[in-house]
Amino acid sequence: MSLRIVVTVKYVPDATGDRHFADDLTLDREDVDGLLSELDEYAVEQALQIADAADDAEVAVLTVGPEDAKDALRKALSMGADKAVHVEDDDLHGTDALGTSLVLAKAVEETGYDLVISGMASTDGTMGVVPALLAERLGVPQVTLLSQVSVEGGVVRGR
Repeated sequence: MSLRIVVTVKYVPDATGDRHFADDLTLDREDVDGLLSELDEYAVEQALQIADAADDAEVAVLTVGPEDAKDALRKALSMGADKAVHVEDDDLHGTDALGTSLVLAKAVEETGYDLVISGMASTDGTMGVVPALLAERLGVPQVTLLSQVSVEGGVVRGR
C-alpha cells in the first residue's frame, strides 16, 4: 500500500510588495503578487524526502484560497509533488484559522492520508495555529518544530 502524504500549503502575499486593504479590512489581493509561503516550501521538501525514502509514496499538496492560489500549487508540483488539491470558494474570503482548519480537515479526509505535513506557520500571518487545529479536527496527534522526519515500517520518527 502506498504511503499517502498530504502537505498543506498557503498562497501568501509577497512580503516585498505593497499591501492595500479592502473595505471589509481584509487584504485586497487584486493588486498584490503572491507566492507559496516559504515555510510551506520546507514542508513540501520534507514530504518529498520522505517519499523518496519510501518504497511507494504519493505527495499531494492541498490549499484553500482564491483562484491565484493555483500558483502556490504549481510551485509545489514543480518541486516534485504528485498531485494538487485546490479548495476555492468565494464564501471563504477572510476566513479565520478555525474556519480554515475545518475546510482543510474535510479536504484532507477526502484526499486520503497517512501523514499530514504543514509548515511551521504562514509567512503572512505567522500565527502557526492551523496545523494544531487541523490535527485536532482529524483526531490525530501533532508533533511540532521537527527538523528531521523519517517513516519506517509505518512509524513516524522525528527530532
